[in-house]
Amino acid sequence: MEQECRPMLNTGLRGVIVASTKISDVQGEVGKLIYRGYLVGDLAQKATYEEVVHLLMYESLPNKAELEAFKKRLCAERAIAPEVITALKTRPQTALPMDIMQGAVALLAHHDPDVNDPSKEAAERMAIRLIAQLPTVLAAWERIRNGKYPVAPSSELDHAANFLYMLNGAAPDPEAARFFDVCLVLHAEHSFNASTFAAREVASTRAHLYAAIGAAMGALSGELHGGANTQVMKMLLKIGSVENVESYINSELEAGRRIMGLGHAVYKVDDPRALILAPMSQKMGQKVGQPQWYDISKSLEIKSKEAFKKRKSMDIFVNVDFYSASLYYTMGIATDLFTPLFAISRIAGWSSHVIEERFAQAAEKPELYRPESKYIGDYCGPDECSLETLENRK
Repeated sequence: MEQECRPMLNTGLRGVIVASTKISDVQGEVGKLIYRGYLVGDLAQKATYEEVVHLLMYESLPNKAELEAFKKRLCAERAIAPEVITALKTRPQTALPMDIMQGAVALLAHHDPDVNDPSKEAAERMAIRLIAQLPTVLAAWERIRNGKYPVAPSSELDHAANFLYMLNGAAPDPEAARFFDVCLVLHAEHSFNASTFAAREVASTRAHLYAAIGAAMGALSGELHGGANTQVMKMLLKIGSVENVESYINSELEAGRRIMGLGHAVYKVDDPRALILAPMSQKMGQKVGQPQWYDISKSLEIKSKEAFKKRKSMDIFVNVDFYSASLYYTMGIATDLFTPLFAISRIAGWSSHVIEERFAQAAEKPELYRPESKYIGDYCGPDECSLETLENRK
């Protein structure tokens, strides 16, 4: 009897190419992250977040005139509807910030005049609004849950500085604002990770951009995707001092637990973003009189690498979360906001992928994602189950 031809089971889609993209490339073996042809390290050093958003969305870095016009567009869309603020005030203070962010995406959709327009131009306008407004939502929620009034966005500050201003109610230190801008650049895009794929899968159904971004938010909220830098900071606080690093590593490895912020599904060397974040963490810690968090992190990196080499005969590498934790913490940002910070940056990459999915589909990709599954529920053996009436069921 000829066997039925079924697709091979490939758990987690690891190694499966599901679509082509022009947006970014992760070369994990050599530690390269590329946004539309540009190394992320060069962008972090020489470009602002607004320039990177323009690059991701429109496939080119802007000239001076284009950048000024683009910044004005973003600035003009920063304010959120009063009804959204009112809704935030009804949320319990204990609500998870990522749930607030995901819910806010749907609320913002209610106030977008383009939500029923299926054109690419409308999708781009919606993306601009989301990129501009999600930082406003996050800053407003942080203040509301702490019993403070939200701060209206400034028309005088750049994207990164404006967020810190709305968060704290005062113009930020210029160096801190620049560091935060670099963080936004580094987190803006990372190819087909879980949240990006979630956004593209929803976009493939022809759902609007807000629906796709809401799905990405949900994926990012899971502990296997977002949240690692929050866990890194909890770890640093638990260690407390450089003197405790070695004993902490030994106890964690002997118990079979992980050292948070080490290892990555793609990179086989140190994450290139971590190499940029580390010196900023060190400098920010010195600036605010809290150098210990960088010092603990650096010692932890060195001694963990030594321990993994000795105990397991393997190399282990730092990922982006390892140093972003101490950097955000020394900026005075609450640890449970670390993943939402990721989101207000990655909205640029997510939106670019949604637009690419909807309007620049490759010929070899089906219009709608529809994977197969392997059914393993043989409850009645090789035959179908016989359905008994309710009275005859045991």
